[in-house]
Amino acid sequence: MRVMTFNLRFDNEGDGENRWINRRRLAAQVVQRLGPDLLGTQEGTPAQLDDLQCSLPGYGMASGARPSDDMTCQYPTLYYRQDRFRCIESDDLWLSSTPRAHRSKDWDSAFPRLMSYALLEDLPRGRELMVVVTHLDHMGQTARLEQARLIRAWWSQRRAPGVLMGDFNDAPGSAVHRILTGAPHGWVDTWVALGYGEGVESMTHHDFSGNAEKCRMDWVLATPELRSLMAFIVRDHLEGRYPSDHFPYVVDLDWK
Repeated sequence: MRVMTFNLRFDNEGDGENRWINRRRLAAQVVQRLGPDLLGTQEGTPAQLDDLQCSLPGYGMASGARPSDDMTCQYPTLYYRQDRFRCIESDDLWLSSTPRAHRSKDWDSAFPRLMSYALLEDLPRGRELMVVVTHLDHMGQTARLEQARLIRAWWSQRRAPGVLMGDFNDAPGSAVHRILTGAPHGWVDTWVALGYGEGVESMTHHDFSGNAEKCRMDWVLATPELRSLMAFIVRDHLEGRYPSDHFPYVVDLDWK
């Protein structure tokens, strides 16, 4: 199965020519070209998520039960190929001490942060797969640690093999990374599993410039049942215009 994580960049008036209306077609074309079985997005507002779904026939959107009157909220969201998967259940949990309280946040988190999950049936195999899409805070170091701990604690109650993907706003080897990948029963970083190195070529944030910076902050983590076959950073652009301020990350996985 092909898995893709893609921070869409929210529709920000301050982005000028890089506003969503000027990028949405390119964003959809990148997804269409790569054809992921599972697509996890971050920062999408309801209008952006609807735009993308309309451009991706054959994909379902696992969005849980979201308020219909909040059009500015940024939701991590899973899209899945309907010819490959059936959604059994899906929901959102806020990464706070009150995970059912809409837009709740704690610690030093600059913004409310969320994890969205879906339990899927892999139709060719008849097996269940848990997929989580998230976006940790970009400012609060304590918040990122606590948000990672919440995800790890939630996962410890689950039994299905699965994938955790998103924008973690932290570097490989950080405390956040160690919480999620550490023993016992941690996820495997698919990039690391393939023996790929860290450096400019692995960085995923570029601020619409195409010049990578900061670190490899967009990860796909998988349980040991899923073996990494190949992975790459997606640098598609059209005449210097990029579909987002992050490069998407794609990995092909095989179910052992």
